Amino acid sequence: MKIQDYPDREMLAIDLANRLAGELEAALLTHETVTLAVPGGTTPGPVFDGLCAADVDWHRVIVLPTDERCVPQADMRSNARLIGERLLVNRASAARFLPLYLDGVEPDDCLAEIEASLVPNLPISVLVLGMGTDMHTASLFPGMPGLEAALASDAPTLAVARPETQPEARITLTAPVLDGALSKHLIIYGEAKRAALERAISMPPEEAPIAAVLDGITIHWAE
Repeated sequence: MKIQDYPDREMLAIDLANRLAGELEAALLTHETVTLAVPGGTTPGPVFDGLCAADVDWHRVIVLPTDERCVPQADMRSNARLIGERLLVNRASAARFLPLYLDGVEPDDCLAEIEASLVPNLPISVLVLGMGTDMHTASLFPGMPGLEAALASDAPTLAVARPETQPEARITLTAPVLDGALSKHLIIYGEAKRAALERAISMPPEEAPIAAVLDGITIHWAE
């Protein structure tokens, strides 16, 4: 694990976008296609704004969310919507997007179909994660039903998450899929999340799910 501090969030976004583009280009030298997994929410938006303009062979890049709320893609809470509006534009519009949720289908009923499209594109080449102050990452929330199974080394590719603190079910990549990414990055802002991360380092993943993916990760932090 490596922590990289930045003087401000703008510098973090510029630097990380450049770094992600370089890692994608490097991976494409030895692979016909590469997979980029990214979070939704507001945190990665500025990074996407820079990355989408990078001179990458985007038609060979497969983009997917790390997790998704079970809402229509047009919903403001949809991670697919944010990724489509902020990342899959400009040059990156040529990338292929793999959704984690099928509109109108119960999450348990669409897992097999989604997994069938994901598995041939694993392991993830480049992964970007966020983290909450509760130390959740993707949709692996402390104390949620099914967390232990989603953290297990033999976990399936996807899990349905129903955290009591959230208004809807979610579909998430499981811990071994996230941790198995060839390159891993975590974006956190502010002192509260920095403190939460420092606590998570010495906690079991069952209490701090982010701990399951910290080995070899680069953490990008700004106030």
